[in-house]
Amino acid sequence: MKRIAIVTTLTLALLFSYAAGAQDAPTVDEIIQKANHVAYYQGEDGRARVKMTITDRQGNNREREFVILRRNMDDKDEEQRFYVYFQQPADVREMVFMVWKFLDKDDNRWLYLPALDVVKQIAAGDKRTSFVGSTFFYEDVSGRGIHEDTHELVDVTDNFYVVKSTPKAPGSVEFDSFTTHIHKTTFIPVKMEYEKGGNVYRVGEAKKVETIQGFPTVTQSVMKDLDAGSETTLDYLKVEYEMDIPDNIFTERFMRRAPRQYLE
Repeated sequence: MKRIAIVTTLTLALLFSYAAGAQDAPTVDEIIQKANHVAYYQGEDGRARVKMTITDRQGNNREREFVILRRNMDDKDEEQRFYVYFQQPADVREMVFMVWKFLDKDDNRWLYLPALDVVKQIAAGDKRTSFVGSTFFYEDVSGRGIHEDTHELVDVTDNFYVVKSTPKAPGSVEFDSFTTHIHKTTFIPVKMEYEKGGNVYRVGEAKKVETIQGFPTVTQSVMKDLDAGSETTLDYLKVEYEMDIPDNIFTERFMRRAPRQYLE
């Protein structure tokens, strides 16, 4: 009888322990929301100086340098302004890419071409095309809406949550699904694999991570096109948060007339 009581007590203890652990574990939606916040929304605003290196199949390199400015328009990760100013080389100098991000409708994206003095709106269908000739897409740079996909937690390892995301509108994208390895402590998306027809054709990885002003921050990332044999590396040379960037920077006026004081 005493043995039965001990076994019962141990069983109940294990059950309560499991239940407590289950309550502590985040849901897949919470994981995705935290990862999206860490990747794109930390701090009220931010600035990053970036060097892009594009490497083709033969190992030839092309470089671009630009500054990213961003500002959150609320505290719910629902609306954001995003501004990219190109500094080098000469053929893209003073070009500007700007995004107004929204939760419940398509983002607005524009490209300013200084040689023509033209501001061109980027169609929603073009957001998954090459960003200035690199293996990153426009959407990779400014972020993909988390509500555009359904998410499934497919694995949990010692260090990562592994989430499979499937597009709700498959005809609007080139992939069937993508799998993201999200660090369990920082919630940084460390690796993303895009799949089409059962084959992984595109892989993005965070290669270096630093803590800057208390925020875990990716300081080097790589996107590989496995079919083309090319890749692009982004080195974040200087990242700053809480810059008090004014809202009016993110307008057509400042696409044509760059806000120099925020680009130095």
